[in-house]
Amino acid sequence: MGEIGILGLFKESFTLVIMLFLSILSITFAIERWWYFRSSTARAEDILTAVRKSLEGGKTDAAAAWCQKHPSAVAQVVHYGLLHAGRSRKDLEELMHTKLKEERMKLEKFLGILGTLGNVSPFIGLFGTVVGIIKAFRDLAASGTGGPSVVARGIAEALVATAAGLLVAIPAVIIFNYFNKRLKDQTVEMEVASSRLIVMLGAK
Repeated sequence: MGEIGILGLFKESFTLVIMLFLSILSITFAIERWWYFRSSTARAEDILTAVRKSLEGGKTDAAAAWCQKHPSAVAQVVHYGLLHAGRSRKDLEELMHTKLKEERMKLEKFLGILGTLGNVSPFIGLFGTVVGIIKAFRDLAASGTGGPSVVARGIAEALVATAAGLLVAIPAVIIFNYFNKRLKDQTVEMEVASSRLIVMLGAK
C-alpha cells in the first residue's frame, strides 16, 4: 500500500474539506469568545468596592459613569442599577434582572455554535468513513480479483474522516464547557452584585 498524501485525501474526500472548514470555524469562535470574556469578566466585590467609595461621598453620578466605562458584565449591571437608583426595591430588582439577562446573552453569543460543532463533527466524520468504505468495496467489486489489498488503501483513507471528526469535536467540547463554566461564574457575580447594590442603595 502506497503512502497516503494529505492533499490527495482532501481531493478524494469532500468530508475532509468540510471538517477543515469546521475546525477553522471552531478556532475562530473560540478566539473571539476568549477575547470577549477576557474584558467582560470581573468580580462583584471589586466593582462594588469602587462604587461604594463614590456612594459614600454622595457621588452617584460619578459611580454610574465609572461603571459605564468599565467593560465587564458585572459593571454594566451595576451601572443600570445606579441609573434607576430612585425607584422602588421591586422595580429596581426587576430592572437589574432584565439587564442581567441582556448581559448573559452577550456572554452566551457563539457558544451554541461551539456546542453544535462538538456534537455534529463526529457524525460528519463517520458519514465520510461510511462513504469511503462503500467506495472501497465498490472498487473491489470492479477489480474482480486482488483480495483485501485492493481495498486496504480505501478503508485507511475512509477512517481518516472519523479521526478528523474527533479531532474537531474534542477541542470544541472542551472549549464549550470551559466558556460555559465562565458564563455561570459571571452570572453568579452579576446576581451577587445586583443584590448587594440594592441593599447599598437602601431601596424600599
